[in-house]
Amino acid sequence: MAKRIGEKLIAENRKARHDYYLSDFVEAGLVLTGTEVKSCRDGRANLRQSYAEIRGNEAWLVGAHISVYEQGNINNHEPERARKLLLHRHQVDQMNEKVREKGMTLAPTRLYFKDGRVKVEIALARGKDLHDKRADVVKRDADREMQRALKDARR
Repeated sequence: MAKRIGEKLIAENRKARHDYYLSDFVEAGLVLTGTEVKSCRDGRANLRQSYAEIRGNEAWLVGAHISVYEQGNINNHEPERARKLLLHRHQVDQMNEKVREKGMTLAPTRLYFKDGRVKVEIALARGKDLHDKRADVVKRDADREMQRALKDARR
């Protein structure tokens, strides 16, 4: 994915692109403590096993791992605690409707800094079947071979 101007990538969930069909991307703010932000600045975050869920009228990021800040004190944060997502009410309602109606889930795809604030990009996700995953691998390998052949032909 191309780097966007004014954004510094912290973590990317590439496994989500492999396991799900992604649509309807939404940028959300994240409620963090000071030591979590410092740990994110060091790039010590992981979205691999995380997902977003809606509890009541609020969206939460569950399972995201932000490592403990090494220079922190006794008030350091819990690495895998649930973190509140900052979204508009109508965005939460729309996502909740789609998740309930179509049997989709909410998968975080990227964690990044934007204008000094930590943001997370979440997407509506529908699971892929095994044969779909295999077809993606075959297509990616074919594209790679084609690019290699074109490169060799240019020489």
